[in-house]
Amino acid sequence: MTTASTPAGVARAEEARATDGAPRTGVSSGYLRHAAGKLGGALVSLFAVLVTSFFLFRIIPGDPVKAMTHGIPTSAEQLATLRRQFGLDLPLWQQFADYCAKALGGDLGTSFQFRAPVGELIAAKLPATLLLTGVAVVLYSALGLWLGTRSAWRHGGLGDRVNTGIALTLWSVPSFWLGLLLIIVFSVGMGPVPGLFPTGGMESGTGETGFAHVLDVAHHLVLPVVTLVAVGYAQTLLVMRSSLLDEMGGDYLTTARAKGLRDDEVRRRHAVPNALLPTVTMVFINLGHVAAGSILVETVFSWPGLGGLFYQALSVPDLPLVQGLFVVFAGAMILMNLLADLLYPLLDPRVGR
Repeated sequence: MTTASTPAGVARAEEARATDGAPRTGVSSGYLRHAAGKLGGALVSLFAVLVTSFFLFRIIPGDPVKAMTHGIPTSAEQLATLRRQFGLDLPLWQQFADYCAKALGGDLGTSFQFRAPVGELIAAKLPATLLLTGVAVVLYSALGLWLGTRSAWRHGGLGDRVNTGIALTLWSVPSFWLGLLLIIVFSVGMGPVPGLFPTGGMESGTGETGFAHVLDVAHHLVLPVVTLVAVGYAQTLLVMRSSLLDEMGGDYLTTARAKGLRDDEVRRRHAVPNALLPTVTMVFINLGHVAAGSILVETVFSWPGLGGLFYQALSVPDLPLVQGLFVVFAGAMILMNLLADLLYPLLDPRVGR
């Protein structure tokens, strides 16, 4: 009779099978609980955004109806008619209930000043913002990760001090001020530096098509992208540098070197993956900014995106439009944070337990 066929052997085999299966079941159920909790939190945050977007812009000084009729002779009866058409004569609680019901159905309302659905206005401006901020986010995330890794791995050296000093300086510079400075130097021209780039807009409007149109848009894209990259890459660099410095004292790196791995392999295969968790959050937050764009940079460079549209809406104030844009901006951030939370357990299984 073999050992496995004895009662004790059968019991040990059953116990081994149960033990082998337990971690897999535990990790799976733990991840599902983790995902459900994060999804519930995201839904609560989205509802809070709806509430905030409605009441926040109600406290902005100004009367939308009077702002739209400024300079136009308008009687009190006509003003009352406009308020009734826009639903501004209803009690605040009823306006809020109507707003939530429509928003949950995907209807963000109708713009006061453009007399067009808010969703259509956002969809028309979204491609320009995605182009500008999408290119900038990819560039400054990649640049920040690369420079942050190199600075941490050779911390204390000249390169580390130079990179960190430049990053801290640019991070403290207001984006609109840097944009204006770049326009003065590289668009208008200063001294021996000629005006090389357009002062604003997305295209020249001369009717180029095909590859010539692509080059024209790229030419207009340079200065706003440089502004966003210069201000944005520093945060990613500093977070990556700090995370990697925390990992560099780990015993597992000493073990990897003792096994004969080259320094580049130790950094690439062991240190950097373990330092990525805080930086992943930063990268996903940056991706959330893609929809929001940069209101100040778009305004300075007259870029026809959501940032400029938001500025126009605030000047009235166009309540349905600012509310819709606020929901889109905040919703993009909530979605990117949710994706980062769901990705964490794949990078580090301990997070989902």
